Amino acid sequence: MHYPVLFYLVCMILVLIVPAFLFSMVVLKRTNEAQERIFESLLRTSTSAVNRAVEREISGMFSTLNFLSTSESLVQGDFAGLHAQASKTLEGTDIYFLVIDPTMRQLVNTRVPYGTALNMASDPTSASLALARGERMVSDIFFGRTAQQWVFNVYQPMRLSNGRQVLLTLTKNADALRRAVNPDVLSPGWNAAVIDSTGTVIASTDEKQKTGTEFFLRVVPSLRLGVSTMRQDGTNYQIVTEFSSLAGWRMIAWAKSSDVQAPAASSIRWLVIGGVVFALLAAIGAVGIARVLSRDVRLLAHDARRLGHGERVAARPYAITELETVSRALAEAADARVKSENEVRFLMREVAHRSKNQLTVIQAMLNQSAAGAENAADFAETFRKRVAGLARSTDLMIANASDGINLMELAKNQLKPFTPDDAARVRITGPAVLLDPQASQTLGMALHELSTNATKYGALANERGIVSLSWVAKGEDLNLVWRESKASIDREAIAASRKGFGSVVLERMLGMALDAKLDFIVHDDGIEWRVTIPLARLRDEEAHHARHNS
Repeated sequence: MHYPVLFYLVCMILVLIVPAFLFSMVVLKRTNEAQERIFESLLRTSTSAVNRAVEREISGMFSTLNFLSTSESLVQGDFAGLHAQASKTLEGTDIYFLVIDPTMRQLVNTRVPYGTALNMASDPTSASLALARGERMVSDIFFGRTAQQWVFNVYQPMRLSNGRQVLLTLTKNADALRRAVNPDVLSPGWNAAVIDSTGTVIASTDEKQKTGTEFFLRVVPSLRLGVSTMRQDGTNYQIVTEFSSLAGWRMIAWAKSSDVQAPAASSIRWLVIGGVVFALLAAIGAVGIARVLSRDVRLLAHDARRLGHGERVAARPYAITELETVSRALAEAADARVKSENEVRFLMREVAHRSKNQLTVIQAMLNQSAAGAENAADFAETFRKRVAGLARSTDLMIANASDGINLMELAKNQLKPFTPDDAARVRITGPAVLLDPQASQTLGMALHELSTNATKYGALANERGIVSLSWVAKGEDLNLVWRESKASIDREAIAASRKGFGSVVLERMLGMALDAKLDFIVHDDGIEWRVTIPLARLRDEEAHHARHNS
């Protein structure tokens, strides 16, 4: 069906406006998601920072206990000396050292001078648990009778040399952990607290959450680790919880959901306004662009019809760059069509030429394989291997037809099927030399036949023979040498091989196709072929293309 330009203009405006609103909706959704991820990252960072600070404090206390556990005074049962050493070690800190026996009686307490009458342990439950487990642990917060304030203990059980078991203890005031709960690492509106396993506040940035009181969110033990939401007394909260495996405590950061979502709500409002403005501007712009586009499209359609009729199309100037590019493409299409037709005709002639060459080579291989075969199986195997060698040369020719075939790659390709397990017995050296397809086929067949003879009669027929293939470009010639050494010489076999297809390839095809000069030498430990080929004959294909294109 056909519609007037006005219909397409309206459709174009809608196409521009609707995506604008959809885009705004996507941006709003992505903004909210990004905001949530940012807050989650910040909260996790904050609670992780508090957790690391608390665990550093506790790790330091464990290290101090390890040090004091090696005291000679402790080993000898000299508690007065131990008291003096511990007081000196902990001087200037807010940490105190205690020794508690299994009856929960304090033997040493550096909060008071040595010899002062000491109370029983203020938290016998955690102390007894540490002795029963026989491993170090951290207590929950409790009110210390000697300190007369909220404290927590770090325990390390130890058995003295006389077999007596004691509990080495470091006690620390809970208020000292306030510096670990640093409000500077929190976002505005957020608070953080350290809560023990019973839900009691150890330290908090919120002045309402006093040390030793129950945390106001009463379901603390069931809080999931990570980010969660909770409703308490009609108020929604966002909470991040992290667990300290060292202390058994929780680090909690919380804020009212309304405070957290306020920046996102503001962003949503501005995004809505921006989306509406963008949609209006897009609609106005679409009207103007559609008018210009409709005019230019009509001109392009006219040129396309001319191209379809086989007429020449000239490039036109257009207001829209993309349409001008299309116009140039239409103008170039006619020229490209003529060029493509010429290339197709050339490729057809080239395929016919290459096919005739291949058939000639295969016919020669067939005749020589039949003449030298003793039976049908021998003929089939010999002919199959020669065709395989020709196929490898053809693969290289096809893969590198535009750049030429590298002689090194051709040599490795042809000798690879004959290379023994000890690859060092086949040595190939020479500079980079590029061959045209015809030369690569001829040399590939020659190398295949030389390798076949070496495997049957020459250096590769035993376990120690070596084949060396090398070439150098000297002046206007390529000097190629095939040398076999450490071979078992069988002059009758050598004489017979010179009547076979390999010698035909070397002496006739190399000589006729490439104007090569060949010398055959029989050494005491192997044969040698020396081949001299004019370099110009190795790239005759270029001249052929030049003559054809001219």
